[in-house]
Amino acid sequence: MESKKILILDEQTTQILPIAKSFKENGHFVIGFFPTKLSYGYYSKFINQSVLSPSLLNDEPRYLQFLLDYLKSNIVDVVVPLNDSSAFFLSKNKLEFSRFTNINIPDKEVFLNAYDKGKLMKLCQKLEVDHPKTAHLDNLSHFDVNEESFSFPALLKPNLSSGGRGIKLVNNFEGLKANLQTHIENYGELHLQEFIPNGGKQIKVQLFLDKSNRLINSTVLEKIRYYPVKGGSSCFSKSIEMPELVASCYSILKEINWIGFADFDLIQDPRDLKYKIMEINPRVPACIKASFVSGVDFAQNILEASLDAEMTTFEYYKGVYLKHFSLDFLWFMSSPSKWKHFFSWINILGRKMHFQDGYLIDPLPFFIGGFSGLVKQLDPKFRKQKDSGPVSYTHLRA
Repeated sequence: MESKKILILDEQTTQILPIAKSFKENGHFVIGFFPTKLSYGYYSKFINQSVLSPSLLNDEPRYLQFLLDYLKSNIVDVVVPLNDSSAFFLSKNKLEFSRFTNINIPDKEVFLNAYDKGKLMKLCQKLEVDHPKTAHLDNLSHFDVNEESFSFPALLKPNLSSGGRGIKLVNNFEGLKANLQTHIENYGELHLQEFIPNGGKQIKVQLFLDKSNRLINSTVLEKIRYYPVKGGSSCFSKSIEMPELVASCYSILKEINWIGFADFDLIQDPRDLKYKIMEINPRVPACIKASFVSGVDFAQNILEASLDAEMTTFEYYKGVYLKHFSLDFLWFMSSPSKWKHFFSWINILGRKMHFQDGYLIDPLPFFIGGFSGLVKQLDPKFRKQKDSGPVSYTHLRA
């Protein structure tokens, strides 16, 4: 394929590194929009041009105008979003942006069918795909939930949110009533979901579908360690094969007429050992490098689909490990079982061990992005936002 100009949107975390590396090493000109220089991508050698932009989350109208002005003034062959907000932003403005560039993103209605966690649970029920027991809520007078019909503790979850924001553990029906109205005011539509106890595996399934909804490539990742310790972002994982989970996830995407990339989160229920679908991330996750080092170049698929080119199927192999060094350091400092896993944690050598937060040939992102990430994780305001911050994601309900 001849060289293209590719714009990557609004990404400050680690997924930009393997995506940009693939584009750059295949001869393309890579541009990145960044709301801050303290990001993994801004100083990367795989980015030809780093552009400081407004923040999409803090000022969407200004960001929209900034992007439109840039596309009108510069030749950009393809625009690629790498987080929830930028993916939805492109989806709902797809017709406008398509006048100036190429985008591989589903239409808004299809996008929300995947991203809306309440709709996803209803779809799982329809297709008889394993998922947590769920009750759908809008207010206390329009749902049938009581101590007898629903097992507590349970999770009160917004239909539209990201990164665990707005999820509230309620221990009984009285706790549900006490939190429901405030959560509706902050987050909109909600659902109540059974709490799956700890003890099962956490799995990510990643798929790419072409414009005819054919499955082109897929990968499966098992989270071995995550931070925070009781459940958070993956900091050590490995590539595995679970074709039955790929088939279940694919059935959902095919049902909603999905195109492009999607990432599923699943949790194994230790009570029945079933893997239950929790949510779909309609963009590439931070741990996407695991797929690249396991043989599957999803960036190439994104570019091919954006340009309506012939799609490439890759050979996928399992048994590759991915460590997010800075998060795994935080895991070690906070885990009560760290000495039990010390030799596994300290192992950084071997051809099957890779680092999520950098490359030896591109060292600056490791130090700058790692420092920024550590500061963010240790910031009490960020931790509080992860627990209860509705403001940044209210635009997703537009």
